[in-house]
Amino acid sequence: MGNIAEDIFLLPNGTFFVELAVFLFIVFALMKWILPPINKALEDRQNQIRTSLEAADVAAADAAAADAERRAALEEGRRQASELIATAQADRASIVDGARKEATDAAAAVTARAEASLSAERASTLASLRREVGTLAITLAGKVVGESLADDERARATVDRFIADLEAQANGASN
Repeated sequence: MGNIAEDIFLLPNGTFFVELAVFLFIVFALMKWILPPINKALEDRQNQIRTSLEAADVAAADAAAADAERRAALEEGRRQASELIATAQADRASIVDGARKEATDAAAAVTARAEASLSAERASTLASLRREVGTLAITLAGKVVGESLADDERARATVDRFIADLEAQANGASN
């Protein structure tokens, strides 16, 4: 066994101080020349990440704003479409009502013309019938009575009486 100081490995010797000096030199070199570029690269990377996150936040906000605009435009389009539909339905209803009114007016006009035509035709037929019946009645009455009914006033009164009797009989038969 030798010297106790040499046998205890916990006591510092010359190797320890050399190793300590080399260790401190390496730590100093790391701190001076190696860690600053690494720290700068890490900071640059953090800045890039931060910038990217901020750009992503801005893009997300822009996307949300664009989505809100799209929804608002879609809602406005729906509102305008419903207004157009309501306007079209109102126009359709007014056109249908106008067409109905025109058709009703046209039907009333046609009916009025037909009634006027029927009245004129009836009056014409009645006048023609009076002439023919009058002539026949005068001739017949002349033969029955044995006297000539040449007097126009007397003939007209006889014809009118005859036609009134015919109309009374026709009205009595229709009721």
